[in-house]
Amino acid sequence: MQIVFILVEPVLPENVGAAARALNTMGFSQLRLVNSQHHREEKARWLAHGSRDILDQALSYPELASATADLDLVIGTTAKKRHQRNYIYTPQELKPLIANKSDSCKVGILFGREDQGLANDEIARCDLLTSIPLAASYPSLNLGQAVMLYAWELNQLEPRHKQDLAPTDLRPQLHALRSKLNTLLDSVGIARSSKESQWVTERLGVLAERDIHFMHTLVNSVKRALPEATESDSDETEAP
Repeated sequence: MQIVFILVEPVLPENVGAAARALNTMGFSQLRLVNSQHHREEKARWLAHGSRDILDQALSYPELASATADLDLVIGTTAKKRHQRNYIYTPQELKPLIANKSDSCKVGILFGREDQGLANDEIARCDLLTSIPLAASYPSLNLGQAVMLYAWELNQLEPRHKQDLAPTDLRPQLHALRSKLNTLLDSVGIARSSKESQWVTERLGVLAERDIHFMHTLVNSVKRALPEATESDSDETEAP
């Protein structure tokens, strides 16, 4: 399993250096930045303290879509209450959800801007949301502290690589399943904006690999059973 930490438009290079130090301390090595070159600045290197290799290897992307394109599971951190989401997990609650994924799964943990966090459209790209429960809303954790907390909580999950394991790209399967479910819900008159539809979309992110295959089979079976099922529906494979 690979866990990638992604900083979206970080404001201060010092925080990037502190994040690199936190990752190195907890045994992680993959750092990505979105629309930022702060990892190349000397102020970031001052705060890295023995973790400059993390900064040297860090990757920068022009936008979030490219930074997450190869990931199977995208988890967004947020300090704001997102009422359209029913489930927001603590760092501790994330561990069993991630551990339930296949060993070849690539997971991304997104951290938003220090002053504004993740934007709504960036939140919409996340499969799961997570938040750190605080005793007081202020003072809040800074970026380096937040990265350290998640790295500490998740460090037992990495590495879990098996050299003889063929990689499995789950994201296309999840996208295909989400599309099938949306089509199915549309066909039975359940609106995309309904609570039922939103709940289904949220829960897709916690499915294990075998659950995804099962859901493909189940959705295909339900579609074939509907009166308006077309011949093309009946020809679908049971799972990708």
